[in-house]
Amino acid sequence: MADDDLPEETVDRAERLTRLAREAVDDAEAAAYREERAELLGDHGYTARVREDDPGETLVLHPDEWVDDGMIHPERVEDTSRAVERSLSGPGDPEEWDAVDEHNREVTDRVREAHGDVHGDNAAAFADFMSNHYARQVESATAEEIAEFLTEYYPRNAWPSEDQRAVVEESVELVFDAVE
Repeated sequence: MADDDLPEETVDRAERLTRLAREAVDDAEAAAYREERAELLGDHGYTARVREDDPGETLVLHPDEWVDDGMIHPERVEDTSRAVERSLSGPGDPEEWDAVDEHNREVTDRVREAHGDVHGDNAAAFADFMSNHYARQVESATAEEIAEFLTEYYPRNAWPSEDQRAVVEESVELVFDAVE
C-alpha cells in the first residue's frame, strides 16, 4: 500500500467498524457501523467489501475508482498494492507479531495506569491471548474470541487471583475503552 493512500489508523478503524457491524444485535446498529465505515473510507476515496469466498472472511479496502455498479473493473486497477486486505476470522499475520504484541502491551499499560494492577493483570492476560493465539490486536477480538478467552484460556493459563476473576469481564471492557 502506498503511504499516501490509506493511513493505517483508518484501516484499523475500518476493520473495527466491520467487526462491530458483524456482531451487532440489530440491523439498525449494524447499518450505522457500516455507514460510519463508508464515511471514514470515503474521506480517502476508498470503499469496502467483505470477501466471503475465502476460508473465513476478508475485509477488502480499495479505491473507489476501481468500482462501477458495485463491481471491480480490472482495467481500472493500475496498482494492486493500493488495496488493503484484513482477515476477519482466524489468526492475523504472524510476520507482524512483534508489532501486534507491542501494540497490545501499550494498551495493557494504559489499562494498568488508569485502573490499577488487578485490571492491568487481566488486560495483560487478554493481550497474551490475542497476541499468541491470534496474532492480532486486542481490539480486533470477536465475541467468540472473547468468550474463548473468558471460558478456556483465562481459567487455565492466567492463574488469576480471586480479585482478578471477580472483575475479568470488566477488565476486557476496559481494554476496548483504552483503545477508543
